[in-house]
Amino acid sequence: MEIKNLTTKNLLELYANIVEELRSRKIVRTKNNIVADYAEYLVAKNLNLELMPNSNKHFDAIDNKTNYKFQIKSRRITNYNKSKLLGVVRDLDFTGFDYLVVVYFDINFKVIESFMIPKEILKIYSKYNKLQNGYRISSKVFEDASVKKINL
Repeated sequence: MEIKNLTTKNLLELYANIVEELRSRKIVRTKNNIVADYAEYLVAKNLNLELMPNSNKHFDAIDNKTNYKFQIKSRRITNYNKSKLLGVVRDLDFTGFDYLVVVYFDINFKVIESFMIPKEILKIYSKYNKLQNGYRISSKVFEDASVKKINL
């Protein structure tokens, strides 16, 4: 199949079928954000975590052995969007989770790099944004010695 020869309608149908197949394989859990769902899947699988229901407000996964809670953020870096800026963390006092896991993908969903950041470190490198009702994390956080690179 030559993707360039498909109509817009055909492309959208193909996309819908791909999302449904990924959902049936339990790779993605929603139909909204494949990047976030895939990151959550990879982190849970590789760190032996249990994913929480999508409606869970403060964290995405838990380690049942240690009871550590993990919030997972991700970005897909593309030629037209090279930004590594993460979305806001809305847990205003950082009490809902113990670690933030950050996953960066390339355009083909290959993991470029991933990090585990203790919440105490996030407090140092974040600034509250009233408009977004959450904290923006500075990229300087990745230079902190407490931040651990992880393999997924």
